[in-house]
Amino acid sequence: MNPRPLLELMQLGKTYPTPQGPAVIVRDVNLKIAEGEFVCLIGHSGCGKSTVLSIVMGLNEPTTGSAILGMREIDGPGTDRGVVFQSPSLFPWLTVEQNIQLAVDQVKPRLSPAERLACAKEALAQVGLAGEADRHPAELSAGMRQRAGIARALAMDPKILLLDEPFSLLDALTRMELQDELLRIWEQHRKTVLMVTHDVDEALLLADRIVMMTNGPAATIGRIMTVPFARPRVRAQLADNPEYYRARDSLIAFLEGQGNELPKEEQCPA
Repeated sequence: MNPRPLLELMQLGKTYPTPQGPAVIVRDVNLKIAEGEFVCLIGHSGCGKSTVLSIVMGLNEPTTGSAILGMREIDGPGTDRGVVFQSPSLFPWLTVEQNIQLAVDQVKPRLSPAERLACAKEALAQVGLAGEADRHPAELSAGMRQRAGIARALAMDPKILLLDEPFSLLDALTRMELQDELLRIWEQHRKTVLMVTHDVDEALLLADRIVMMTNGPAATIGRIMTVPFARPRVRAQLADNPEYYRARDSLIAFLEGQGNELPKEEQCPA
């Protein structure tokens, strides 16, 4: 018997009223994510993947269906979800450590001040920012600020991490460094992750499964690929694996084919 999923999306849909009539953004999204699983949601711009993520964040209400996290229906934002956006949105007048501790204070008020400070320091150490605790966001590079955003989400010890294209605004080298850092952190903690990305290579490096959205309007899940590479993963080793290019070609073929296939799940690409 399969264990109950940590996150379950059931017939999820979102429609907005317009002068021309209802605009269906996403429809009939059904997905189950197990505890400890890393899932990437991928598709063209405008396919509704960020809409789905915003519903799971509790920032957007579904028009139809529901999102269940830990056997409770999501009906608004909550500290059981750690969120990382494209921009980390740190408070500029606080130090990096103070930004992290502010989140810890909200979710762990019963801890002593010393214990909350220790939690903040531990989160900063996890992302390699232990030596930057007393600096302000303006003094950090874009990559370091995003590390701080990830640390803030981890410090809350959420049930699930929700990542909305967190590396898309970074240069290529920094992006690869943070992908590797995220992979290392996930290997250590096995926190459940749902991540939106438009980068095929990023999804193949990070994910256990890749959920492919059809093109909008009225987008839905077109295919789910189980990534066929064992963990732990090393970027250089994947580049030497012929299976990597077959998986990559399968993803690109779906996206270039207008993403209009019927839903199915595959263990590995054809």
